[in-house]
Amino acid sequence: MKKNKTMCLSVLATGLMMATAQVSAQTNQYRAAAERWVDSQFTRSTLSREEQIAEMEWFIKAAEPFRGMEIRTVAEGLTTHEYEANVLARAFTEITGIRITHNIIGEGDLVDTMQTQMQSDRNIYDGYINDSDAIGTHLRYGKTIAISDAMQNEWRDFTNPYLDLDDFIGIQYTTGPDGKIYQLPAQQFANLYWFRADWFEREDLKNEFRAKYGYDLGVPLNWSAYEDIAEFFTGRNIDGQTVYGHMDYGRRDPSLGWRFHDSWLSMAGMGDSGVPFGNPVDDWGIRVNENGNPVGASVTRGGATNSPASEFAVRKMVEWLRDFAPPEAQGMTFGEAGPVPAQGNVAQQIFWYTAFTADMTDPALPVTDDQGNPKWRMAPSPVGPYWDDGMKVGYQDVGSWTFFNSTPQDRRTAAWLFAQFTVAKTVSLEKTIAGLTPIRRSDIDSPEMTELAPKLGGLVEFYRSENESMWTPTGTNVPDYPRLAPLWWQNLAPAVSGEVSPQVALDNLANAMDNTMMRLARANVFSQYEPRLNEPRDPEYWFAQPGSPKPRLANEKVPGRTMPYDEMMRAWVAGEWTPSGDR
Repeated sequence: MKKNKTMCLSVLATGLMMATAQVSAQTNQYRAAAERWVDSQFTRSTLSREEQIAEMEWFIKAAEPFRGMEIRTVAEGLTTHEYEANVLARAFTEITGIRITHNIIGEGDLVDTMQTQMQSDRNIYDGYINDSDAIGTHLRYGKTIAISDAMQNEWRDFTNPYLDLDDFIGIQYTTGPDGKIYQLPAQQFANLYWFRADWFEREDLKNEFRAKYGYDLGVPLNWSAYEDIAEFFTGRNIDGQTVYGHMDYGRRDPSLGWRFHDSWLSMAGMGDSGVPFGNPVDDWGIRVNENGNPVGASVTRGGATNSPASEFAVRKMVEWLRDFAPPEAQGMTFGEAGPVPAQGNVAQQIFWYTAFTADMTDPALPVTDDQGNPKWRMAPSPVGPYWDDGMKVGYQDVGSWTFFNSTPQDRRTAAWLFAQFTVAKTVSLEKTIAGLTPIRRSDIDSPEMTELAPKLGGLVEFYRSENESMWTPTGTNVPDYPRLAPLWWQNLAPAVSGEVSPQVALDNLANAMDNTMMRLARANVFSQYEPRLNEPRDPEYWFAQPGSPKPRLANEKVPGRTMPYDEMMRAWVAGEWTPSGDR
């Protein structure tokens, strides 16, 4: 009996030794993979190599309970997310043993899928990169994991000690009024002014512009100057081609909604002062009360969606698209119109997304010189006549990791590990350079970005300025982004096509938003901050109150004002730039 017991102990010890050796071999395999990726693909980082390896060793250890799992995540079709799918997912799989499929789908499909999971509580994806524009949705429905809560509870042992939330430039946009972080930024890009700097510096064009308009050709500070510049260039022959003074898109398509609710009305001056979102009236024109409850979009309820400033903004969009853009632009979507300025026949674009920066840097393009340096520049956006000090200046997209309580906890935690990997300092600088959608202050301030800056037309300078915070996403006033966002293109497309006036289209939009918010309130679907709509009142009552909605100006077209690009950028980098608009 003693001999058998000894033999059993010996077999058990041998088994334990073999298992330990197997675990050790696996750990060595993952460590070797980490070193291989760091040395071949992630050579540019704000961390030292030793710090990178230490961060990767943390991921290897944290992944042990989930090794062998197959996790599905999803993002929209941006260069940055393609990099995550094609490079980072493979790296994470090899380094951790968790198999990741990072699907890339259209933004509309992503929002629909996310909404289906929220409504059905059926797990479709284990993690979503969803725009922070939906922050108002996530904080109200009680279906979204508050990341800051989970980091203290279920993710306490699975949160990267090197994550450094203070380093994220967009974390304020994913934080609710309750102080909780609901989403983790994965990419950011802004909506800026774009122009052909080489044309703006031509003496013959500068002299002709001054003779015609009475002021200097330069970066427009207000919409009046933008309109003058658009008129000046449209139809002109430059370098043997007909050029246009403006670029936009107008097809009846969901992307037309982004064109408007991504802060176009706010750029004209529709909302209230207050960054990031405008308080109490935001850049969608939705007013909230002192408790954060939406009380209306229509002017009659204290909102500003159909206010005079909004009508001015939509009217100018329609006029400029018709009069100064290439004729084919009216039938284009966002994706189709984005690459057009790179073809070389557009002088400027007021509503240009920096997500297209990478598409503008190919040395073979007519908008770069023989050395690959850009002939174009990006600059702060001009503001409209209703704009006031303290308001946001433009829009910034912040695609952010989002998790739902309908996802099983083990799958959700494994996806959280991948999410952290895609923003880890070990890989984030390489991802920033690949997609030019920076999320970390440390990456923006790195020597590598300083070296790249001359090729990027002002992108690095934009993100290094403290004024970058005046470009913000959709905020917390919007109670249900998936339901309210489609109302924009559905109601404003008839104005773009000329079927109805901008005012009629905006009245229809504001009413549709109010009706939708009332239905949601009656359905009792929100866990907090539910809509409580004001009773309608005469618009003159609201126009007499401070702030938004604002009464119509007697003169919306005032003298144009411009600024030399170099002078503007010196002030911008020094933190001394302020929008001056029409005042």
